[in-house]
Amino acid sequence: MKAAVLGEAGVEIRDVPVPVPKPNEVLIKVRASSLNRADLLVASGRQHGPVGGVGARLGLECAGEVVEVGAEVKGIKAGDRVMGSAPGGYAEYAVTDGGRVHKVPANNMTFEQAACYPVALQTMHNAVVTAGRLKAGDSVLIQGASSGVGLMGMQIAKLMGASVVIGTSTNPQRRARLAEHGADLALDSRDPAWPEAARAATGGKGVDLIVDQVSGGVANQNMQAAAVLGRIVNVGRLGGMKGEFDFDLHALKRIDYVGVTFRTRSPEEVREINRLMRADLWPAVEAGRLSLPIDRSFPLDQVAEALAHMRANAHFGKIVLTM
Repeated sequence: MKAAVLGEAGVEIRDVPVPVPKPNEVLIKVRASSLNRADLLVASGRQHGPVGGVGARLGLECAGEVVEVGAEVKGIKAGDRVMGSAPGGYAEYAVTDGGRVHKVPANNMTFEQAACYPVALQTMHNAVVTAGRLKAGDSVLIQGASSGVGLMGMQIAKLMGASVVIGTSTNPQRRARLAEHGADLALDSRDPAWPEAARAATGGKGVDLIVDQVSGGVANQNMQAAAVLGRIVNVGRLGGMKGEFDFDLHALKRIDYVGVTFRTRSPEEVREINRLMRADLWPAVEAGRLSLPIDRSFPLDQVAEALAHMRANAHFGKIVLTM
């Protein structure tokens, strides 16, 4: 089969063996995959959890048809149209744990659309609802809201009863579109006054829950924008892995600062994350109430161009590979 693999000179398409599913796994004939920021790390030669270095297979999620299921997998059978988070998803076939796989809703959802959902749903339900402890009536701010995961985070917050949803983007065209996906207010995180605008939008209280995909230089501004007893969930570090941190402000506001990643989670933990997500969100997915725009699609053999498009940071929503 053909798969995107990191070679000495960059990402290339190679012929590799079709993976064999373990008893707890599902083998998928991939029809579409979507890009995530972590794929850029792997493409640059850096490590992302257990994946990295020359020979690494790229991709985190895909959609397609089930070819084979392991003996321990329940509720999924050969021929089912499915989507799921799947390592090595930039390929003609992929295997993944059966607990990460979901049947594609029978609502005319295409494989390209379905491939956009798995990582965004599981990441943002965990960040907003589980780690972020969202309560109906809370205010929510999503840093880096124009990414696919960010757009899903705003929609989940709104669906789960947030009173005010705020999204940030440094691009004015993308900020103008955040309202289409649940934002009541769109802010430019490069504007030094954005924390004051966020507090004003919450009646001066401050934001109850901030889901941060940027980190780096916005850590202190997040705390300025946060309410006393607010929660900040560190999901991504697009703005840098390190930055200044005002420990006194953190203590003064008694903020819960929570770090999350899938890199150190066990299969059992990921299955539970997906179980909780499905319980809260799947009816909305099936009804088409949660959606993600596709910015652009590329065939698998143009994976380098697709990654360059993401690296340029000019997209709104998801970038998709088709097989």
